[in-house]
Amino acid sequence: MTEGAAIGHNNAISKEAATRLKSYIDRIENLEAEKKGLSDDIKDIKAEAKSAGFDVKAMNDALKMRKKGAEEVLTHTMVVETYCRALGMSSYLE
Repeated sequence: MTEGAAIGHNNAISKEAATRLKSYIDRIENLEAEKKGLSDDIKDIKAEAKSAGFDVKAMNDALKMRKKGAEEVLTHTMVVETYCRALGMSSYLE
């Protein structure tokens, strides 16, 4: 059985390693703050679209479809259509 690192194996780190660690942490924190800001911006845009009468849920679906690409969306739609027919549901594509 392979043993993991012993408890306390890294209690003392060099000044250089501590500086690098702080740099990594600072960079991550900065990116997290940017991500939060972008997320807030996206929420604002969606609220603006909703107030203009757009269906935000449909917009989200359209965004997902654009990310996937036309071929993947078409394939998925055809599979869903097949399942609906197998379940006796009317076709929504016809």
